This record gives sequence, C-alpha cells and structure tokens, in this order.
Amino acid sequence: MSPVLKAVMLLVCSNVFMTFAWYAHLKELNGKPWLMAAIISWGIALFEYLLQVPANRIGHRELNIGQLKILQEVITLSVFVPFSVFYMKKPLKFDYLWATLCIMGAVFSCLEANFSAHNQVREDERSAIDTTQK
Repeated sequence: MSPVLKAVMLLVCSNVFMTFAWYAHLKELNGKPWLMAAIISWGIALFEYLLQVPANRIGHRELNIGQLKILQEVITLSVFVPFSVFYMKKPLKFDYLWATLCIMGAVFSCLEANFSAHNQVREDERSAIDTTQK
C-alpha cells in the first residue's frame, strides 16, 4: 500500500475522532460545565493525535507539508459534512458545496505539480526502456 493511501486512511480515522472531540459536546454535553466538556473532548482528541501524527509522518514520505495540509482539509470537510447532517441533524447547505469546490481548487493547485512530476518520471522511464530495447 502506498504511503499516501496509508496516510489518507489514518487521517480519515483521525478526523472522525477530531470532529467528535470538537463538536459532539455541543449536542451531548450542552448542559454540563464547560470544563467537563473540555476534559472529555481532550480525552477523545488523544485518539486523534495517536492516528494523526503517524499519518503525517507516513504521508510526508511522498508529500510536502503544504500538500499534507490541503489533504487534511479535504478529509476534514469530507468527515464534517456527514457528521453535521447525520449526527448533529443539521440540514445540508449549499455553503458546504461552495466550500468543497474551493478546497478542490486548492487541492488541484497544490497537488498538480506532484502529478506532473510523477508523469514526467514515468515518461523518462518509458524513454529509458525504449532506448535499451533498440
């Protein structure tokens, strides 16, 4: 499995914990003291970090820091929208669509150079193979 795919899988799991740590207390602990909500959220966030730190280390083998950050934002939005709709029972809004489109533009501009470089390496490999076969 590629390092990027491993990183994505770990980041998705990490984001589930992060989203619950950041927002579930608004539904589940709304009537409780804020300090209790903060401590419980911190406990949930520990699991986020146990997944997120290795994910970034693995992903950094092939992606630069900017690409990792953009990847993280895409995953965050991909986890947050279903969480908001299904867990928090909030309506799906066009705001989510516009945010998604903006982030997809950022993904393209940040990762496009990586894809171009990858394609160039493949073309160089093909040229080398063609040269050795002649």
